[in-house]
Amino acid sequence: MPEMTDMEVQEQLKKMLVESKAWLEGHFKLTSGRHSGNYMQCAMLLRFPKYAAFAGGEIAKRIAHLKPDFIVSPALGGLIIGHEVARALDVPFLFCERQDGAMTLRRFPMPVGKTFVAVEDVVTTGGSVKETAEHMIAGGCKWVGSACIVDRSGGTQQLGPDLVSLFKVSFATYDPDDCPLCRELGTPPIKPGSRPDKK
Repeated sequence: MPEMTDMEVQEQLKKMLVESKAWLEGHFKLTSGRHSGNYMQCAMLLRFPKYAAFAGGEIAKRIAHLKPDFIVSPALGGLIIGHEVARALDVPFLFCERQDGAMTLRRFPMPVGKTFVAVEDVVTTGGSVKETAEHMIAGGCKWVGSACIVDRSGGTQQLGPDLVSLFKVSFATYDPDDCPLCRELGTPPIKPGSRPDKK
């Protein structure tokens, strides 16, 4: 079977995002407190192993030339896709989690001197990926790249031009005091997802 082009991968992934209800349209309140007509939660996509395997395999193809010794992800969002990328590359998978507010490699020995790619499901600012990578660097590892399924930063992410993504999208967001959706629909927004609102 011939390799899929980048455009074919994007079209297939878009279809999977919609079918899995990972990409919703409506009136939503985001974690930031802002409102939007679109919401994306890749956990809905990744609950289907065949979709997770597809995305992980495609990311792996795009970072294989970096020859990472291992893949690392921030918990919780990056766990499934990071594991799928590592499986496709046949390298170990590690994850960092928050302890006292900071990303920490709690469950594994630090692989000092090894190279890694940091993998996340969705990148908005890139803050969690950057914090994870910086923790690994402080432990003596070398950061050779970053990757995600969806880059929804609109070019404002902190990871630089070398971020590998399968799909780029930028959704309009609105101040809750000046939201056209509130005016047009006359109904309050839905708060999807699991993260609490920012204060």
